[in-house]
Amino acid sequence: MAKVIKLRKGLDINLKGKAADTIGGPVGADEFALVPDTFPGLKPKVVVKEGDAVMAGDALFVDKLHPEVKFVSPVSGTVSLVERGERRKLLSVRVKADGRNSSREFDVKGDVKALLLESGLFGFFRSRPYDVTANPEDKPKAIFVSAFNSMPLSQNFEVALKGNEQAFQAGLSALAKLAPVHLGVNVKQNSPALTVAKDCTVTFYDGAAPAGNVGVQINHTSPINKGEVVWTLGAEEVIFVGRLMLTGKVDLTRTIALAGAEVKAPQYYTALVGTPIKAIVKGRLNASDDQRIINGNVMTGFKTSEEEFLAAHATEVNVIPEGAHADELLGWIMPRFKEFSTSRSYFSWLMGKKKEYNLDARIKGGERHMIMSGEYDRVFPMDIYAGYLVKAILAGDIDRQEALGIYEVAPEDFAIAEFVDSSKLELQRIVREGLDTLRKENA
Repeated sequence: MAKVIKLRKGLDINLKGKAADTIGGPVGADEFALVPDTFPGLKPKVVVKEGDAVMAGDALFVDKLHPEVKFVSPVSGTVSLVERGERRKLLSVRVKADGRNSSREFDVKGDVKALLLESGLFGFFRSRPYDVTANPEDKPKAIFVSAFNSMPLSQNFEVALKGNEQAFQAGLSALAKLAPVHLGVNVKQNSPALTVAKDCTVTFYDGAAPAGNVGVQINHTSPINKGEVVWTLGAEEVIFVGRLMLTGKVDLTRTIALAGAEVKAPQYYTALVGTPIKAIVKGRLNASDDQRIINGNVMTGFKTSEEEFLAAHATEVNVIPEGAHADELLGWIMPRFKEFSTSRSYFSWLMGKKKEYNLDARIKGGERHMIMSGEYDRVFPMDIYAGYLVKAILAGDIDRQEALGIYEVAPEDFAIAEFVDSSKLELQRIVREGLDTLRKENA
């Protein structure tokens, strides 16, 4: 019988605009792009030039430090732009689709790691510690896959899984040839493809956000010690691997949740990695000039525009009110029933947990000293003192960071803590900078 882990800490935020469990159809576009910045820790080197013809599965750029790690085109067509920024930093490689969707074919009978490297799917693996693109020279003690996301407005993986059950199992079986696989499942999920998955250890989790974070699951089943490495892979990316094993072709089609209070009819759409955001949101948003489009989840994604492209690991596009034109009488001291508060500052807590909130993107306050004690720990379901770890990162105390468990965390693990933080600190940015610094020191 699978193990059930009940998490006591966390916070569920019930936002308006959840995606209905229906798929509205595929999102088409003329041009797609792969953005290196959406692969953390990558130093890209372009291997194509403008005007080159490519097929789906052909490399667009590689990792300078590990050239065998390739990042491939999601479609067939012509390289239309190699976009660079300051100091010639690579911003994106764009491919104009030819409409034929020709795909390179791979031999799936050989070594699994070599196949994943050649096909470009290894680039989707991430490594703990540091939460960066995985190093193929490492020998991970395990591979962790979380089959659910507990953040507000997140993708319901069971919608994406429907019709892809065979590919998901094929992906798990392939991963099992690299290292032991741990699959995290929510107690409310009932798809047999998850609950009785083969070639992996299934663990059930019961708790509020961030229970679906793979970092939380690692912490409760196989904590990372100094010198150890764990690889992680998104549940939908396991389907990518399974499709490759079954067909010999790369198919980077995702099931994206277009959700949020500013979406007319929140639901799911199928789209390739690198699809233009404007193609996903066109005609599907409310008529307003006060909107924030988020590439990814509302808690862990980043602000984007319609001119950008779907991030490599994104499973949602969330659209919420910006709040730039908000004008509230008496400010925060006004009694309210429509605002959310973790400290019961508003009367809305009387409305129960099912009440939906239409929150905007305002911070509602400025950065200030860290005075509150234990504020993060109430919503941080890991065996780590989150507040002390953040202070150690700010102080640059590497020995203290290691003692407090920085090797186990990723920025996303602090998303809920950042939401409740009365000091208004950008915890995810702080943790990202701390991990990057530690990685350089240990290089």
